[in-house]
Amino acid sequence: MTAHSISIAGRAVLALGLMVGFYGMAIGIAALLVYLPYAEIVYANRLHLKLAIFCVVGAVVILAAIVPRRDRFVPPGPTVTPEREPDLFATIQRVAGATGQRMPADVYVVGDVNAWVAQRGGVMGIGGRRVMGLGLPLLQSLTVPELRAVLAHEFGHFHGGDTKLGRIVYQTRAAIGRIVASLAEHDSWLQIPFVSYTKLFLRVSHAVSRYQEYAADRLAASVAGSRALAEGLKKVHGASFAYERYWSDELRPVLEAGYFAPVAEGFGQYLNGEFGAALLRAGTDHAVESDARDPYDTHPPLRERLAALRGLPEGDGSLGDEPAIPLLRDRRSLEWALIGHRVSTAAGRQLEPIGWDEVVETVYLPTWAGAAAKYSGPLLGRTMRDLAEQARAVADTIGALMTRDADRLLSEEERRRGGVWILGAAVATALARAGWSIQTLPGEWVTARGPSSRIEPFDVVNGLVSGTLDGPTWQQRCVEAGISDLELWPGSDPSDSGEARKPRPMTLLDLPASRDEAQVELGPAKTVRATITCWRCKEPLPFSEETRGKQVRCSKCGTKQALPR
Repeated sequence: MTAHSISIAGRAVLALGLMVGFYGMAIGIAALLVYLPYAEIVYANRLHLKLAIFCVVGAVVILAAIVPRRDRFVPPGPTVTPEREPDLFATIQRVAGATGQRMPADVYVVGDVNAWVAQRGGVMGIGGRRVMGLGLPLLQSLTVPELRAVLAHEFGHFHGGDTKLGRIVYQTRAAIGRIVASLAEHDSWLQIPFVSYTKLFLRVSHAVSRYQEYAADRLAASVAGSRALAEGLKKVHGASFAYERYWSDELRPVLEAGYFAPVAEGFGQYLNGEFGAALLRAGTDHAVESDARDPYDTHPPLRERLAALRGLPEGDGSLGDEPAIPLLRDRRSLEWALIGHRVSTAAGRQLEPIGWDEVVETVYLPTWAGAAAKYSGPLLGRTMRDLAEQARAVADTIGALMTRDADRLLSEEERRRGGVWILGAAVATALARAGWSIQTLPGEWVTARGPSSRIEPFDVVNGLVSGTLDGPTWQQRCVEAGISDLELWPGSDPSDSGEARKPRPMTLLDLPASRDEAQVELGPAKTVRATITCWRCKEPLPFSEETRGKQVRCSKCGTKQALPR
């Protein structure tokens, strides 16, 4: 018997031992609960009715919770087939052959920067089928060699029997969860032993999971090269954080306005843009440098995984620069099935297709105009030249007005950032009214281009407010651009400003700052940011002034991750 087969046998025994231990404890406690009222009647010739009801109800709850459920698998996204996506399947089949594994029964395109395999269906891992999920933004992030390495890692989980063991672990954990939840509803102290077992179960099973990741990495390195895998792993971590920001800053406002822009294309532009590229680097560097570990983590720290890859075969030495996303031929249909149809159905209206070059005119300018119109009072009567001396005062006045609409007391920093954003929106719309071309693409800063000048409205406002741009310099730029007397807001009815669409409600904590601050943390000043969500399961995370920059654990899937500052 080889060392590899021994390791598989050992993991199987451990998983089965954890399962048997749990079910043995659950049945034992249930049996004891049933025995107590029986013993009281037989040996004490009496019966405490409340105690008997407590015991019987507790036993029924426990026994009902541990009955195995059939896995009802809900497809996480549209399926792809060899007929429709021959290039992608050829790549998957090549890796499957190199790892000695059969192809998964189904391959799904999913909406996050991730790749995974699983054994779904059946009961306790019996009678299931192999499935694979490939993230659309993942394919946009990786090169073809990096994708092969990531696929080899996933097939490594099939090779090691991890997916079969995973079903046992998953369903045992689900049974424990059902017991704890049911007993908690009855406010019963009987949940205490199960809570304690849950902690032990998670520590042990997640330690096994971390070992499985190392084993899958070793197989992937032997098949696709450690260098390609290392680069792929780094990009997965960096692009995961970047995609959250792309979704909230770029894509979500377009969807909420009733339009559907190319998702993968936009994310590619975002990663190549000034801000997006910086965010990708920052997310990658943070993951590489972090040595945070937790006994409940399912994956080892990236730093340790990269260290374990050193010394393993590097492969052919050439990573190439061929992007993986062209392997998907029918991207637009897949994007619609994955995101557009769901959003359209939820909103109750059909989304209109739109290109990213149309977003400024169709989405951003109406949003900025609507936001500025709401707080136009401090803007009236002021010109571009006046900002040299009055930018801070105007931003502070707007920030103070915004407290009227907040559901809590805003900090000075929140008021300042809100005022800066609204003032920047006013500058951008004023330049647009004057005939300037307002341009931006995902991951880039908003730029206004005039006959002979170029201005970045939000950056200028932040510079004037923070003092990094001095007044005389701004006045000189206004003279050169011929906009000294351009009004920040028309003196007529603000409804004439082009407020064709009201902006979505703002969360002041989410208003983006400028590039002069930590740009990799705060993003382009285009729209307000959305809720920060878990990169794995999309559950909202507790993002606040207190949690900024800290490590938090997702309440749904347990993934530990760092929040932006």
